[in-house]
Amino acid sequence: MKPEALMNVRGLGLDVGGRSLLQGLDLQLRAGELLGILGPNGAGKTSLLRCLIGVSRPQRGQVLLQGRELAGWPPQARARRMAYLAQGHVVHWPLPVREVVALGRLPHGDGQRDSGRAAVQRALEQLDLLGLAGAQAQHLSGGERARVMLARALATEPELLLADEPLAALDPAQQLHIMALLRAQAGAGRAVALVLHDLGLAARFCTRVLVLHQGQLLADGPPGEVLDADLLARSYGVQALDLQHEGERCLLPWRLAA
Repeated sequence: MKPEALMNVRGLGLDVGGRSLLQGLDLQLRAGELLGILGPNGAGKTSLLRCLIGVSRPQRGQVLLQGRELAGWPPQARARRMAYLAQGHVVHWPLPVREVVALGRLPHGDGQRDSGRAAVQRALEQLDLLGLAGAQAQHLSGGERARVMLARALATEPELLLADEPLAALDPAQQLHIMALLRAQAGAGRAVALVLHDLGLAARFCTRVLVLHQGQLLADGPPGEVLDADLLARSYGVQALDLQHEGERCLLPWRLAA
């Protein structure tokens, strides 16, 4: 039996500047899931995440968090349950890494208490940042800043984690590390949804994928069922090598579809 959905989205529609970015989307996010949000550039992936976190207000449909309209949640209560990692990994504050990560505890108000310090320490350890804890975050490389901002989101210890291209600027080893970490976060009972462009990592690590095309839902289900040759040709315009290695699926875009 599936766990009750943490978030329900019904008939979501978003228009910006006279352009329809999302059209009639229905989806659910459940604890224990690692959901990969896929689709070509301009498909509506970031727009969807911004609606789910409440940054963008859709003109149509509903976003329900634990059965309650997202807009009806007090901001602090909502921030304790949800964390959002935006694109770009920009660090706005001239602070050491540990203090940037500690900003994730602001919704809980315990940054200076044992509970908050322990959450920050766990996040630093999970992202392999203990050696950089005292460094100025603004002086780090792009990949290091990406890990800092993800650690900040994890420090919140949210029920629902939304991440927009968390693998951007990361080297292959770090990409594998982050995907395994996010899969483990889902396995620990969180709902995790992230925008991805790497089909191979989505096929290997995600428990479920959602494919958008021109603001509409093209497919939603387990990667092994959804990411077939027909869908990849229709959504991305590519043919892929679909291989098995060590019992896991290896999906590699290979050439443009005819």
